[in-house]
Amino acid sequence: VQLVESGGGLVRPGGSLRLSCVASGFVFRIYGIRWYRQVPGSGLERELVASITGDASDSSVADSVKGRFTISRDNEKNTAYLQMNNLKPEDTANYFCNAVPWGQEYWGKGTLVTVAS
Repeated sequence: VQLVESGGGLVRPGGSLRLSCVASGFVFRIYGIRWYRQVPGSGLERELVASITGDASDSSVADSVKGRFTISRDNEKNTAYLQMNNLKPEDTANYFCNAVPWGQEYWGKGTLVTVAS
């Protein structure tokens, strides 16, 4: 199983980024995908940002990003997305995607998002 995130970078406050998570090694359409974030070097736990079911029939985002972030997926491409709009400095973090096929948790290596002027 592999999860590979991309799309991070440096963006100014108010800007947008779209993160991608390409999955392999399991039947992607069956399993939900979650996006987490963690502030580098903070020692804080990873924060759940968004989640989506395997068939995309249900999704949710954290209150801290509601109205700004949207999660989606393309099962034909084995890819999940996190569209992030109106980014704020407090959104600066490493963003990770997560899946739990067969009851086993897998993580990508993350992609760094830095929001700064």
